[in-house]
Amino acid sequence: MAKQRMFRRGEVLEVTITGLAFGGKGVAKIPTEKGDFTVFVQNTFPGQKVSAQVIKCKNRYAECRLRDVLEKSPDETDIPYQNIPGAPYANFPQAIQHRLKEETTINLYKRIGGIENAEDLYEGMVESPSCWHYRNKMEYSFSAIGHDLSANEKVDEFSLGFKHRGTWWAVENLDADSGLFDKEIEDDIIKIREWCENTSLPAWHPPQRKGFFRFLVIRRSFAENTMLVNLVTTSGGKGSFNPEEFSDFIISLWGERVAGVIHTINDDIGERVEARSGSSKLISGVDRITEVLHGLKFDISLSSFFQTNPQCAERLYAEVLAMAIDSDLGDKNSVVLDLFCGTGTISQLLAQNNEGLVIGVDIVESAIEDARISAEKNGTKNIQFYAADVGKFLLEYPEYKGKIRTLVMDPPRAGISPKTLRKVIRLQSDRIVYVSCNPATQARDIATLEENGYKLLRFKLVDQFPHTAHVEAVSLFERIEGFIPIIDLK
Repeated sequence: MAKQRMFRRGEVLEVTITGLAFGGKGVAKIPTEKGDFTVFVQNTFPGQKVSAQVIKCKNRYAECRLRDVLEKSPDETDIPYQNIPGAPYANFPQAIQHRLKEETTINLYKRIGGIENAEDLYEGMVESPSCWHYRNKMEYSFSAIGHDLSANEKVDEFSLGFKHRGTWWAVENLDADSGLFDKEIEDDIIKIREWCENTSLPAWHPPQRKGFFRFLVIRRSFAENTMLVNLVTTSGGKGSFNPEEFSDFIISLWGERVAGVIHTINDDIGERVEARSGSSKLISGVDRITEVLHGLKFDISLSSFFQTNPQCAERLYAEVLAMAIDSDLGDKNSVVLDLFCGTGTISQLLAQNNEGLVIGVDIVESAIEDARISAEKNGTKNIQFYAADVGKFLLEYPEYKGKIRTLVMDPPRAGISPKTLRKVIRLQSDRIVYVSCNPATQARDIATLEENGYKLLRFKLVDQFPHTAHVEAVSLFERIEGFIPIIDLK
């Protein structure tokens, strides 16, 4: 006989959030005869009373989707910006956000990483220079289905803004500055919505998988105060949509700040389409802008990975360099590996502080192309970039074994695959500086590194993403001399 679940999928609960788990899951407790039943609700905060819909229920806990905040937390404050789904903690003071990020990360390192003395190894939170208007890229979605915030219901209307939390089809219109990106741009998003609607071409209708306007993607440079604008549509508007007219309209809004306007055609009808996919054409201007970090210039395109918060990235990279330099960079015969290097920011900074060779590796060819261009412009000589899978690259170049003093890696949010991590360990570098935008996956890898002779010496957190549950971690590992790893080093 199947066990009776406490709640059914789709059932709506009203609970008070009393704690926070890593990743922004609020925790509520419901007393039962067998003890407390735990309810997790994404994007909630301690002190809030919320309405939540059950999406999964097990014997001792349920995962829920937030429907509505019924009562605010006593810690919440008013902000002069439009609330958006991507900034669930915007109404909470930074000190409270930092404390909860620290507590949940340290708990992860203890519970998953097996680091019982994690508090002793933690060296503090590095704050973002600004917690408002810090992002350099924003992606807005079109939809023929809107979510009316005042009525809290779906409406059939031409919409441009952000996906309503928990849906892939409904969009909340952005009518004013969200406080995260750029005030001038976001105050004008409503004008772009009106211009597009006046073409009489429809916004994308996700359930029906048809329509024309799909995404508006904007990337800006803090150094130049310029931007790239990409309008993503389907091919259905041929003959009635004029990309040049759209470009002229954008330039009329923002003038010389507009470095380039791009039109991308994407006919993918899947539920979760990526804005960077499709066939792109430059309508006006240039397809790259330049950002400056630690005095180095980086040319970046719309599709290239680059730190979302470049001002805070300078602080992040300073921490990486401090840990790497502490491992005695400077040996002309040593090789420094920068894995998952993206556009080569860390690689170039390492090269500035190292007389030996620095190698940057990333699987994204466009990012490596940008890295090579930037290195040439910056006059960086002792550096090489390879567009390759990290795991395969390490296998193809065994000659670096025994020569690697420092290895830096900054993997994507999903972390390093177990197979690739084993190859990293086989290199037997003296020290590893591990940068992670997801401490949950880093905690998992800490356990593997520790059982293979790499001791965690210290770590810091960097608040790259204020008002969200995300936090960056920078950790330093040192190989224990003479330790016999559990994996085969051959």
